[in-house]
Amino acid sequence: MRGLLLWCAQNPWLATHVPRWRFARRAVRRFLPGEGFEAALKAATEFRARGVASLFTLLGENVTDLADANKVVEHYEEVLAASAGVQAEVSVKPTQLGLDIDPDAAYDNLQRLTRAAANARTFLWIDMEGSAYTERTLDLYKTLRAEHANVGLALQAYLHRTVTDVASLMPVKPAIRLVKGAYAESPEIAFTAKREVDENYLALCSLMLPEVKRRNLRLVLATHDTVLIAKAWRFGQALGMERQQFEVAMLYGIRTDEQLRLAREGFAVRDLISWGDAWYAWYLRRLAERPANMWFVARQLLP
Repeated sequence: MRGLLLWCAQNPWLATHVPRWRFARRAVRRFLPGEGFEAALKAATEFRARGVASLFTLLGENVTDLADANKVVEHYEEVLAASAGVQAEVSVKPTQLGLDIDPDAAYDNLQRLTRAAANARTFLWIDMEGSAYTERTLDLYKTLRAEHANVGLALQAYLHRTVTDVASLMPVKPAIRLVKGAYAESPEIAFTAKREVDENYLALCSLMLPEVKRRNLRLVLATHDTVLIAKAWRFGQALGMERQQFEVAMLYGIRTDEQLRLAREGFAVRDLISWGDAWYAWYLRRLAERPANMWFVARQLLP
Protein backbone atom coordinates (compact mmCIF):
# COMPACT_ATOMS: atom_id res chain seq x y z
CA MET A 1 0.00 0.00 0.00
CA ARG A 2 2.80 2.41 0.87
CA GLY A 3 4.53 1.79 -2.45
CA LEU A 4 1.30 2.30 -4.37
CA LEU A 5 0.59 5.59 -2.60
CA LEU A 6 4.08 6.91 -3.29
CA TRP A 7 3.75 5.90 -6.96
CA CYS A 8 0.46 7.81 -7.14
CA ALA A 9 2.12 10.85 -5.56
CA GLN A 10 4.62 10.98 -8.44
CA ASN A 11 2.17 10.28 -11.26
CA PRO A 12 1.64 13.43 -13.42
CA TRP A 13 -1.80 12.40 -14.74
CA LEU A 14 -3.16 11.74 -11.26
CA ALA A 15 -1.60 14.97 -9.95
CA THR A 16 -3.51 16.88 -12.64
CA HIS A 17 -6.87 15.16 -12.31
CA VAL A 18 -7.34 13.95 -8.71
CA PRO A 19 -7.44 17.45 -7.13
CA ARG A 20 -10.55 18.13 -9.24
CA TRP A 21 -12.47 15.19 -7.77
CA ARG A 22 -14.91 16.24 -5.09
CA PHE A 23 -14.38 13.22 -2.84
CA ALA A 24 -10.60 13.82 -2.88
CA ARG A 25 -11.06 17.43 -1.79
CA ARG A 26 -13.35 16.23 1.02
CA ALA A 27 -10.81 13.62 2.14
CA VAL A 28 -7.90 16.06 2.33
CA ARG A 29 -9.81 18.25 4.79
CA ARG A 30 -8.78 15.81 7.48
CA PHE A 31 -5.25 17.19 7.24
CA LEU A 32 -5.91 20.83 6.25
CA PRO A 33 -8.01 23.35 8.19
CA GLY A 34 -8.46 25.21 4.87
CA GLU A 35 -6.63 26.32 1.73
CA GLY A 36 -5.82 29.81 3.08
CA PHE A 37 -3.50 30.98 5.85
CA GLU A 38 -6.40 32.51 7.76
CA ALA A 39 -7.75 29.01 8.46
CA ALA A 40 -4.30 27.84 9.59
CA LEU A 41 -3.95 30.82 11.95
CA LYS A 42 -7.40 30.17 13.41
CA ALA A 43 -6.51 26.52 14.04
CA ALA A 44 -3.19 27.53 15.63
CA THR A 45 -4.98 29.98 17.93
CA GLU A 46 -7.33 27.23 19.09
CA PHE A 47 -4.44 24.83 19.69
CA ARG A 48 -2.49 27.49 21.59
CA ALA A 49 -5.38 27.90 24.02
CA ARG A 50 -5.04 24.18 24.78
CA GLY A 51 -1.30 24.21 25.37
CA VAL A 52 -0.14 23.10 21.90
CA ALA A 53 2.12 25.32 19.77
CA SER A 54 2.16 25.25 15.96
CA LEU A 55 4.44 24.78 12.99
CA PHE A 56 3.24 26.43 9.77
CA THR A 57 4.01 25.34 6.22
CA LEU A 58 2.70 26.46 2.84
CA LEU A 59 2.21 23.50 0.51
CA GLY A 60 4.19 23.46 -2.71
CA GLU A 61 7.59 22.42 -4.07
CA ASN A 62 9.83 22.48 -7.15
CA VAL A 63 9.00 25.98 -8.35
CA THR A 64 10.31 26.69 -11.85
CA ASP A 65 10.39 30.49 -11.79
CA LEU A 66 12.33 32.70 -9.37
CA ALA A 67 9.46 35.19 -9.43
CA ASP A 68 7.24 32.48 -7.95
CA ALA A 69 9.89 31.70 -5.35
CA ASN A 70 9.93 35.38 -4.39
CA LYS A 71 6.15 35.30 -3.95
CA VAL A 72 6.57 32.35 -1.59
CA VAL A 73 9.13 34.31 0.44
CA GLU A 74 6.86 37.35 0.61
CA HIS A 75 3.97 35.18 1.74
CA TYR A 76 6.06 33.59 4.48
CA GLU A 77 7.22 37.02 5.64
CA GLU A 78 3.56 37.95 6.11
CA VAL A 79 2.93 34.65 7.90
CA LEU A 80 5.82 35.25 10.28
CA ALA A 81 4.64 38.77 11.07
CA ALA A 82 1.15 37.44 11.88
CA SER A 83 2.30 34.46 13.94
CA ALA A 84 3.80 36.06 17.02
CA GLY A 85 0.68 35.67 19.14
CA VAL A 86 0.42 31.91 18.69
CA GLN A 87 4.09 30.95 19.19
CA ALA A 88 4.23 29.41 15.72
CA GLU A 89 7.36 28.38 13.88
CA VAL A 90 7.61 28.03 10.09
CA SER A 91 8.94 25.23 7.87
CA VAL A 92 9.94 25.71 4.20
CA LYS A 93 11.11 23.49 1.35
CA PRO A 94 14.31 24.57 -0.47
CA THR A 95 12.80 23.76 -3.88
CA GLN A 96 9.92 26.08 -2.99
CA LEU A 97 12.52 28.84 -2.70
CA GLY A 98 14.24 28.16 -6.03
CA LEU A 99 16.82 25.44 -5.34
CA ASP A 100 16.10 23.74 -8.68
CA ILE A 101 16.78 27.02 -10.52
CA ASP A 102 19.56 28.83 -8.67
CA PRO A 103 21.09 27.55 -5.39
CA ASP A 104 22.45 31.01 -4.57
CA ALA A 105 18.98 32.52 -4.94
CA ALA A 106 17.54 29.79 -2.74
CA TYR A 107 20.13 30.59 -0.07
CA ASP A 108 19.37 34.31 -0.29
CA ASN A 109 15.67 33.50 0.15
CA LEU A 110 16.45 31.38 3.20
CA GLN A 111 18.48 34.28 4.59
CA ARG A 112 15.48 36.60 4.16
CA LEU A 113 13.19 34.20 5.95
CA THR A 114 15.64 33.54 8.77
CA ARG A 115 15.91 37.29 9.38
CA ALA A 116 12.12 37.61 9.24
CA ALA A 117 11.81 34.78 11.77
CA ALA A 118 14.34 36.50 14.04
CA ASN A 119 12.36 39.75 13.83
CA ALA A 120 9.24 37.79 14.81
CA ARG A 121 11.22 36.10 17.62
CA THR A 122 10.57 32.66 16.26
CA PHE A 123 12.24 29.78 14.44
CA LEU A 124 12.67 28.69 10.81
CA TRP A 125 12.82 25.02 9.81
CA ILE A 126 14.16 23.69 6.51
CA ASP A 127 12.28 20.64 5.25
CA MET A 128 14.15 17.69 3.78
CA GLU A 129 12.86 16.53 0.39
CA GLY A 130 13.79 13.50 -1.74
CA SER A 131 17.30 12.05 -1.56
CA ALA A 132 18.38 13.94 -4.71
CA TYR A 133 18.32 17.09 -2.54
CA THR A 134 19.81 15.74 0.70
CA GLU A 135 23.41 16.85 0.22
CA ARG A 136 22.49 20.30 -1.12
CA THR A 137 20.01 20.86 1.70
CA LEU A 138 22.59 19.91 4.31
CA ASP A 139 25.08 22.34 2.76
CA LEU A 140 22.48 25.12 2.81
CA TYR A 141 21.72 24.43 6.45
CA LYS A 142 25.32 24.28 7.63
CA THR A 143 26.09 27.62 5.98
CA LEU A 144 22.94 29.23 7.33
CA ARG A 145 23.38 27.83 10.83
CA ALA A 146 26.87 29.34 11.02
CA GLU A 147 25.23 32.77 10.77
CA HIS A 148 21.85 32.26 12.49
CA ALA A 149 20.86 30.43 15.66
CA ASN A 150 17.13 30.32 14.89
CA VAL A 151 17.16 27.75 12.10
CA GLY A 152 16.66 23.97 12.11
CA LEU A 153 16.65 21.07 9.66
CA ALA A 154 14.45 18.03 9.13
CA LEU A 155 16.27 14.70 8.83
CA GLN A 156 14.77 11.39 7.66
CA ALA A 157 15.22 8.27 9.77
CA TYR A 158 14.70 5.91 6.84
CA LEU A 159 17.90 6.99 5.06
CA HIS A 160 21.00 4.91 5.82
CA ARG A 161 23.13 8.05 5.76
CA THR A 162 21.28 9.96 8.48
CA VAL A 163 23.45 8.79 11.36
CA THR A 164 26.49 10.18 9.51
CA ASP A 165 24.61 13.39 8.75
CA VAL A 166 23.81 13.88 12.45
CA ALA A 167 27.49 13.49 13.32
CA SER A 168 28.48 15.99 10.63
CA LEU A 169 26.03 18.56 12.02
CA MET A 170 27.10 18.39 15.66
CA PRO A 171 29.85 21.05 15.34
CA VAL A 172 27.20 23.69 14.52
CA LYS A 173 24.97 22.71 17.50
CA PRO A 174 22.01 22.00 15.24
CA ALA A 175 18.26 21.88 15.65
CA ILE A 176 16.91 18.67 14.12
CA ARG A 177 13.33 17.63 13.42
CA LEU A 178 13.47 13.87 13.05
CA VAL A 179 10.88 12.41 10.67
CA LYS A 180 10.56 8.84 9.41
CA GLY A 181 10.61 9.82 5.72
CA ALA A 182 7.87 9.91 3.10
CA TYR A 183 9.48 9.70 -0.35
CA ALA A 184 9.94 6.68 -2.61
CA GLU A 185 13.60 5.72 -2.14
CA SER A 186 15.72 2.78 -3.26
CA PRO A 187 16.50 -0.02 -0.76
CA GLU A 188 20.16 0.72 -1.51
CA ILE A 189 19.91 4.02 0.36
CA ALA A 190 16.87 3.66 2.61
CA PHE A 191 15.25 1.24 5.02
CA THR A 192 11.98 0.09 3.51
CA ALA A 193 10.51 -2.15 6.23
CA LYS A 194 8.60 -0.37 8.99
CA ARG A 195 10.42 -2.33 11.69
CA GLU A 196 13.82 -1.24 10.34
CA VAL A 197 12.75 2.41 10.11
CA ASP A 198 11.45 2.31 13.69
CA GLU A 199 14.66 0.73 14.95
CA ASN A 200 16.78 3.36 13.22
CA TYR A 201 14.53 6.13 14.53
CA LEU A 202 15.14 4.95 18.11
CA ALA A 203 18.86 4.49 17.45
CA LEU A 204 19.07 8.09 16.23
CA CYS A 205 17.16 9.26 19.30
CA SER A 206 19.62 7.44 21.57
CA LEU A 207 22.45 9.19 19.75
CA MET A 208 20.91 12.67 19.98
CA LEU A 209 19.07 12.81 23.32
CA PRO A 210 22.28 13.00 25.40
CA GLU A 211 23.24 16.05 23.33
CA VAL A 212 19.81 17.55 24.01
CA LYS A 213 20.45 17.05 27.72
CA ARG A 214 23.81 18.83 27.33
CA ARG A 215 22.05 21.62 25.36
CA ASN A 216 24.22 21.03 22.31
CA LEU A 217 21.20 20.13 20.19
CA ARG A 218 17.51 20.84 19.84
CA LEU A 219 15.59 17.70 18.86
CA VAL A 220 11.95 17.47 17.77
CA LEU A 221 10.45 14.00 17.37
CA ALA A 222 8.13 14.42 14.40
CA THR A 223 6.13 11.21 14.49
CA HIS A 224 2.61 10.01 15.28
CA ASP A 225 3.99 6.74 16.63
CA THR A 226 3.25 7.08 20.33
CA VAL A 227 5.04 3.79 21.06
CA LEU A 228 8.26 5.25 19.66
CA ILE A 229 7.69 8.46 21.59
CA ALA A 230 7.21 6.55 24.85
CA LYS A 231 10.38 4.50 24.29
CA ALA A 232 12.40 7.60 23.51
CA TRP A 233 11.04 9.36 26.60
CA ARG A 234 12.05 6.45 28.84
CA PHE A 235 15.58 6.99 27.61
CA GLY A 236 15.20 10.73 28.19
CA GLN A 237 14.05 10.07 31.74
CA ALA A 238 17.11 7.89 32.35
CA LEU A 239 19.23 10.86 31.26
CA GLY A 240 17.41 13.15 33.67
CA MET A 241 15.79 15.30 30.99
CA GLU A 242 13.03 17.78 31.80
CA ARG A 243 9.74 17.22 30.00
CA GLN A 244 9.91 20.62 28.31
CA GLN A 245 13.22 19.57 26.75
CA PHE A 246 11.44 16.66 25.07
CA GLU A 247 9.71 18.00 21.95
CA VAL A 248 7.11 16.27 19.79
CA ALA A 249 5.46 17.36 16.52
CA MET A 250 2.46 15.82 14.78
CA LEU A 251 0.37 16.74 11.77
CA TYR A 252 -2.91 18.59 11.97
CA GLY A 253 -5.78 16.13 11.95
CA ILE A 254 -3.78 13.13 13.18
CA ARG A 255 -3.75 11.91 16.80
CA THR A 256 -5.07 15.18 18.14
CA ASP A 257 -6.05 13.42 21.37
CA GLU A 258 -2.45 12.30 21.84
CA GLN A 259 -1.12 15.78 21.13
CA LEU A 260 -3.36 17.22 23.82
CA ARG A 261 -2.48 14.44 26.27
CA LEU A 262 1.26 15.00 25.82
CA ALA A 263 0.79 18.76 26.26
CA ARG A 264 -1.21 18.20 29.48
CA GLU A 265 1.60 15.99 30.78
CA GLY A 266 4.09 18.82 30.32
CA PHE A 267 5.83 17.92 27.05
CA ALA A 268 6.52 20.53 24.37
CA VAL A 269 4.10 19.73 21.53
CA ARG A 270 3.66 21.33 18.11
CA ASP A 271 0.92 20.76 15.57
CA LEU A 272 2.13 21.04 11.97
CA ILE A 273 -0.54 23.02 10.10
CA SER A 274 -0.45 23.26 6.30
CA TRP A 275 -2.42 25.28 3.77
CA GLY A 276 -2.45 25.94 0.04
CA ASP A 277 -3.85 24.33 -3.09
CA ALA A 278 -0.72 22.26 -3.95
CA TRP A 279 -1.82 19.46 -1.66
CA TYR A 280 -1.93 16.39 -3.91
CA ALA A 281 1.59 14.91 -3.60
CA TRP A 282 1.91 16.07 0.01
CA TYR A 283 -1.37 14.37 0.91
CA LEU A 284 -0.42 11.05 -0.72
CA ARG A 285 2.91 11.05 1.12
CA ARG A 286 1.07 11.62 4.41
CA LEU A 287 -1.14 8.61 3.69
CA ALA A 288 1.94 6.57 2.79
CA GLU A 289 3.44 7.34 6.21
CA ARG A 290 0.38 5.78 7.81
CA PRO A 291 -1.55 3.63 5.31
CA ALA A 292 -4.19 2.89 7.97
CA ASN A 293 -5.54 6.35 7.16
CA MET A 294 -6.81 4.92 3.88
CA TRP A 295 -10.03 3.91 5.65
CA PHE A 296 -10.82 7.62 5.98
CA VAL A 297 -10.37 8.12 2.24
CA ALA A 298 -12.60 5.14 1.52
CA ARG A 299 -15.36 6.72 3.59
CA GLN A 300 -15.37 9.72 1.23
CA LEU A 301 -16.50 7.41 -1.60
CA LEU A 302 -19.73 6.66 0.23
CA PRO A 303 -22.84 8.86 -0.10
